Amino acid sequence: MESVEKKVAQQLLEIEAVQLNMEKPFEWASGWLSPIYCDNRKVLSVPPVRNMVCEALCQSILHNYPSVEVIAGVATGAIAMGALVADRLDKPFIYIRPKRKDHGTGAQIEGKLEPKSKVVVVEDLISTGHSAISAVECLRISCADVLGVVAIFSYNFDVARRAFEKSNCELHTLTNYNTLIQEAAERNYINEEQLKTLKVWRLTPNTWGR
Repeated sequence: MESVEKKVAQQLLEIEAVQLNMEKPFEWASGWLSPIYCDNRKVLSVPPVRNMVCEALCQSILHNYPSVEVIAGVATGAIAMGALVADRLDKPFIYIRPKRKDHGTGAQIEGKLEPKSKVVVVEDLISTGHSAISAVECLRISCADVLGVVAIFSYNFDVARRAFEKSNCELHTLTNYNTLIQEAAERNYINEEQLKTLKVWRLTPNTWGR
């Protein structure tokens, strides 16, 4: 029986949520150049994959955090999937903005959050971990008991691992970079030379292509 890691990686490749361009690398908001780009929002447009990913996230939450009371999505990429997960688990849903609104209530957390609620944060993708950790810290300031973060995919960067360790926050992902590129190679989405490039890039993403 295939593992969830492999199955999710295969689906991301099949729906073209993963794009590769060695000649014209993608530039991230951080300024990093990357030969690979993973857009998990495409999962929302393919009902069978959307349902599979939603169910896998639910099972991860129920297995790792059975006492969860509230599901929180990280804006904007994980709002839709977080709401789907909350609906399937029949739990309240909230989402966290990157910063406070500059109008209206000035809220950063949208929705109703009772103090000391046991919260699981849903994120679509982990790169540096900054957005997820910021959401976690925002929830903690609001007196929530953050149980952990679940995400669809992680690039497995050391900087993210260190960020979660420093924040004393657990992270569980459905699949990851190593599994993804291995599946891509086995299914002939990439050749051996491209596989080597992708392995090198992950070790030095901040300087690659410069």
